[in-house]
Amino acid sequence: MSALISAKGVSKHYGKQAALDKVSFEIAPGRIVGLIGPNGSGKTTTLKAILGLTPFEGELSVLGLDPRHSRDKLMQDVCFIADVAILPRWLRVADAIDFVAGVHPRFDREKAQRYLANTKLTPSMKVKAMSKGMIVQLHLALVMAIDARLLVLDEPTLGLDILYRKQFYQNLLEDYFDENKTILITTHQIEEVEHILTDLMFIRDGRIVLAASMDEVGERYMEVMVAPQHVALAKSMGPLSERAVFGKSVMLFDGVPRAQLAPFGELRTPSVADLFVATMKGSEA
Repeated sequence: MSALISAKGVSKHYGKQAALDKVSFEIAPGRIVGLIGPNGSGKTTTLKAILGLTPFEGELSVLGLDPRHSRDKLMQDVCFIADVAILPRWLRVADAIDFVAGVHPRFDREKAQRYLANTKLTPSMKVKAMSKGMIVQLHLALVMAIDARLLVLDEPTLGLDILYRKQFYQNLLEDYFDENKTILITTHQIEEVEHILTDLMFIRDGRIVLAASMDEVGERYMEVMVAPQHVALAKSMGPLSERAVFGKSVMLFDGVPRAQLAPFGELRTPSVADLFVATMKGSEA
């Protein structure tokens, strides 16, 4: 199956600073991909390149199109939710729905209204009377109701309380995602998206330092709570990271067979957050 997004040697510089440094990756159709990285790592620049919002060097194909030259056509099949929703203060909820319904042929009015039914928003409410969280809710309802092949989410639940964040990701799985859609998410709330991701990409200093499916992560990485008498031997096997939990040493290994690690202590697949921290430390070193 051909890639929905294919990047080969993509670079972007701001003056002498490289925001992206010869980045290469592929995203297949029907996947939910988490693009995770610290502040200033190149996440937003990557999204801007994919969406045709910034020039770049190298090759980038999105839905078979070069976003630098075919952005108008590309956006017929792409939706984007930014980390900050900007809507006119005078706009009413009903007006926003009417506007999107009038400009986008794939907008589903009933689906937008179903999303809004789970909020405190009413058709006559104006943006100026909404809290930050309510504005995000309206923005999400409008964009999620568009039947796009690619949905790009940049910190989509920023400003929402935990109850609505959980409901949002539940809706994403139940009402939006299917085998014909692809979702690319950036977020700092890794624990909240871990259960829905099919693939991970870690980015640091404009470079992809890890790109793998969640199945590959489960096979490749293993965390061990090492018994005290085995610490020295476990260290000799070159763990990716080591941390102390309740006085015990927890080591994370990359590519070491489970059978070799089992005698050292309790095994488990690391969380995405723990893997992220270990990978960032490793790439820093």
